[in-house]
Amino acid sequence: MTPSRTYQLAEKVRPGLTQLYVLYFRLAAQSDLTQPQLTIMNRLNLEGAARISHIAQAEGIRMPTASNALHLLEERGIIERLRDESDRRGVKVQLTDFGREELQRVSEERTRNLAKMFATLPEEKLDDLEKVIDIINVLATEYTPEKLED
Repeated sequence: MTPSRTYQLAEKVRPGLTQLYVLYFRLAAQSDLTQPQLTIMNRLNLEGAARISHIAQAEGIRMPTASNALHLLEERGIIERLRDESDRRGVKVQLTDFGREELQRVSEERTRNLAKMFATLPEEKLDDLEKVIDIINVLATEYTPEKLED
């Protein structure tokens, strides 16, 4: 694919993605968890306990930002710190049971909101959406900030 084609595709999809992003978070405003907090929680849920440096790198954020987000989650009982068994000097963080429950609650709320949005589409658009979902998930899991710098 030529760079000009990728640019044209990006230019075409960007306005809609921006609008959907804003709408998605407005609909999910009932949650007092921020999107960065939720992505960290989701990462811990999928990958298990991790060091703060790993979270910062994986999320593409600076260490102080990750540390602050984790501190706020810890104050709310969503994560807890534990000694890194492979390096006793190190500390890892993991979700608490309450943290997993909160992540599940917010995830279900957001899934319901998306389902309501999708319910407004005709059947053939839902078929198209099903094809695009795999592409969105690939971009979401394989894209890293470092790839943008190339």
